[in-house]
Amino acid sequence: MDEVVKIINDIKAGNIKPIYFLMGEEPYYIDKITEYLENNLLTEEEKGFNQMVLYGRDVTVEDIVGNAKRYPMMAERQVVIVKEAQELSRTIDKLESYAENPQPTTVLVMAYKYKTLDKRKKVTKVLGKHGLVYESKKMYENQVGEWIKRVLKGRGYDIEPKAMAMLVEFLGNDLSRIANELTKLEIILPKGSTITPNHIEENIGFSKDFNVFEFRKAIGEKNQLKAYQIAAYFANNTKDNPLVVTTGLVFSFFSSLLQYHGLKDKSPANVAKVLKVNPYFLKDYDVALRHYPMKKVSAIVGKLRDIDVKSKGVGANALPHGDLLKEMLVTIFN
Repeated sequence: MDEVVKIINDIKAGNIKPIYFLMGEEPYYIDKITEYLENNLLTEEEKGFNQMVLYGRDVTVEDIVGNAKRYPMMAERQVVIVKEAQELSRTIDKLESYAENPQPTTVLVMAYKYKTLDKRKKVTKVLGKHGLVYESKKMYENQVGEWIKRVLKGRGYDIEPKAMAMLVEFLGNDLSRIANELTKLEIILPKGSTITPNHIEENIGFSKDFNVFEFRKAIGEKNQLKAYQIAAYFANNTKDNPLVVTTGLVFSFFSSLLQYHGLKDKSPANVAKVLKVNPYFLKDYDVALRHYPMKKVSAIVGKLRDIDVKSKGVGANALPHGDLLKEMLVTIFN
């Protein structure tokens, strides 16, 4: 995120590169930088003749270079933006000759999402020498909570820890999807508001009481009544609570718990780092650690593998989801 802020600040200061090659597994920041360049390099009057948006599936590298070599009309520069540039991955090396001598009055923006260039290749080195190469990496889930807090703080909002954890639990590290959901909340809530679990439940659709997050917590606490109540809710709402997702998250919980048992350094900072979990959830792991000894956790992990296979329809004779959830809980609690 700091690198993105620097890129934007450099552009604002007039330090504009002739080429921006934006690549990586996380599309959110690629889209944000592209959007900023698209909206701010030219005035509205200049854009008509001097800004062009192309799509990788519709053009060749030769087409892009041809457009980039044009001169601007009645403006200081022209902007050529190539979205979905990863569609040109097989021929992207052809960009090398242009990158060695880019048109000084053109800003070429390549949005190369979900993929990266080999940093050892000459084309990558040339792009970095004469332009800017930015790699947008996927964020670990245990980092997403702090990202949400920073984004909301910048927009004048706060968020309760449980509400933040719910977003991470259900949306993972998909920053674009999380940002869309936060925008929905900002439309509804006045600036200065604190986002609560109720806001998440009412406006995004995640139940604050009957969700995998609470299911996992009940299991960790050995709260059998609550766990079976949530399982029954899941069985009656299979569309919103797919068994394969529930099984996967519970399996992940016990796999992490097994790893936790084996850690010598059980300090919160080290546990969050090693397990790659949101620090908010550490108390759930601490409680479960006391309830489930290492040998029991190992046996549960083995059984959950079998249930996971059954949840995908292998050898289960189409057992109802409710029966498989009960089998899961019987295995865990007994």
